[in-house]
Amino acid sequence: MTDIKELLLSRIRDVADYPEPGVMFKDITPLLADPAAFTALTDALAEIAERTGATKVIGLEARGFILGAPAAVRAGLGFIPVRKAGKLPGATLAQAYDLEYGSAEIEVHAEDLTAEDRVLIVDDVLATGGTAEASVQLIRRAGAEVAGLAVLMELGFLGGRARLEPALNGAPLEALLTV
Repeated sequence: MTDIKELLLSRIRDVADYPEPGVMFKDITPLLADPAAFTALTDALAEIAERTGATKVIGLEARGFILGAPAAVRAGLGFIPVRKAGKLPGATLAQAYDLEYGSAEIEVHAEDLTAEDRVLIVDDVLATGGTAEASVQLIRRAGAEVAGLAVLMELGFLGGRARLEPALNGAPLEALLTV
């Protein structure tokens, strides 16, 4: 696993003062542009999906789509996008959650999840955990089980893991990298 960590870290670019002064943005676009690194990431996420017994993969808008969809294909599973409110046609389930300054809402198509599903949530970064926690609640409201949460990077200093672990109720939270 050390080799993959080194490969992934070597392809993540730090961008200072983006999107605002004082923030060090972790840009994954160089990783996505490198076929070897993107393949290694996809394989690692697919392996997590298989190990957790997931039947579906959910990707959180928007970078979770980029990471989750190929991992689902590699693992032979279906992929479901969790979108910002108002982006999905038809019947949806919605979950509101609080942000540092305000609130947001995410949605999933109501018919995409069933009681037989075990769902792996995939995203690029675990920061404060608000969106991931809302997705856990959304999956459970749809009647499905949460198989786990997998992220490329965990920003450990923001406390997302501590917030999420009670909500995950024993389901694994796997970060390929912790920064």
